[in-house]
Amino acid sequence: MIRLERDGGLWIATIARPDKANSLTREMLLELATVAEEASSTARALIFTGEGKVFSAGADLDEARAGLATDPVWERLSGAIASAPILTIAALNGTLAGGAMGMALACDLRIAVPSAKFFYPVMKLGFLPQPSDPKRLAALVGPSRAKMILMAGQKVEAPEALDWGLIDRIIDADVVTAARDLATDALGATPEHVAGIKGLI
Repeated sequence: MIRLERDGGLWIATIARPDKANSLTREMLLELATVAEEASSTARALIFTGEGKVFSAGADLDEARAGLATDPVWERLSGAIASAPILTIAALNGTLAGGAMGMALACDLRIAVPSAKFFYPVMKLGFLPQPSDPKRLAALVGPSRAKMILMAGQKVEAPEALDWGLIDRIIDADVVTAARDLATDALGATPEHVAGIKGLI
């Protein structure tokens, strides 16, 4: 349920489970982690997106109740994205919720459609967030706004998310096309140049 497109140095991983709001199973998370790990040494840019009107509702609820909510695979995935010496872009075609936020937080850039909403209801559901997520979230939006999302359970709409710094741009058009455009310079550079600039930042 992960569709991977390779176009030279550009890889696009699409979460393709729209009938279940692109909720993530352990198998899907393992596949995404493998994609991120392999792209690190092969691609120059990696885009994550979803099929349909939701990027991802987070963990598949049945698997979450069976232990997926605390599985280390989430950290493996976000860690692989964060450490990849390439340009990583979350092309958010719709709402981003729960543990799925971790992969977007780990990306270099986050762009979203105007209708996207962002929430991480761990307080309500009785789970802790994945260990790296609160720090990455606070680095983007500040500690108080991170607490608004994680502790007060606030659902943030795209304009406010842009204002907070949670996303970098709102795209009122095809979000994957916009992500491709953002990757153009990286695709025209050598892998060493891409890694060098990212390392300086």
